[in-house]
Amino acid sequence: MAQLIALDPERVRANLAAVRERIAAACSRAGRDPSDVELLAATKYVAVEELGALADAGITLIGENIADDLAEKRARWGDRFTYDFIGHLQSRKAKQVLPLVRLIHSVESESVLRQLERHATGELAVLLEVNLAQEASKYGVDPGAVDGFLEHAEACEKVRFAGLMTMPPLATEPDQARPFFSALRELAERLERNWAPKHDFSALSMGTSQDFEVAVEEGATVLRLGSVLYA
Repeated sequence: MAQLIALDPERVRANLAAVRERIAAACSRAGRDPSDVELLAATKYVAVEELGALADAGITLIGENIADDLAEKRARWGDRFTYDFIGHLQSRKAKQVLPLVRLIHSVESESVLRQLERHATGELAVLLEVNLAQEASKYGVDPGAVDGFLEHAEACEKVRFAGLMTMPPLATEPDQARPFFSALRELAERLERNWAPKHDFSALSMGTSQDFEVAVEEGATVLRLGSVLYA
């Protein structure tokens, strides 16, 4: 597993404080309460032995992209963190991931839905990944296919959607992501009207180190942050 940097708890703590100040400022601009925005540390490129630096810095929620790495980190650190799964989920890995996490951000296939429904022990809230730009290189349900996907999900008795996730196209300026974040919020509002109470679309997982302030201004409830915390 690649490791970008050896983590210093004091540096991560200082970065975390600065990020929280930027989140609070973005919330102020948008008329939001900062307590409504969760900060998730994306740990795809953080080695298992480095996670202690995140715990020492005060980070409690981490997101992992790879099922086997998630299992290793959970086995090593246990309840020191709350764990989310934020990467592409293969249907054959659904059973492995399910008991390890609070939330799966990246449900976007019927096969994954079937496996989650099969192995869930009770009601299971997940996020629906939407490929707003319809990029061939990215996973996610196309915006125009979301309602059809939810119709297939009606067969599920345990799995329900609690919100949406997206990753906008790569951009050189943070504000270039704004139309995609705004579109996700608007899609969530429409889906909430059409699919409640079966599903709840109040959670919006969007915004990374490059554009999280714009995401907050557009309604993000979970930010997936990496380099801005570690550099």
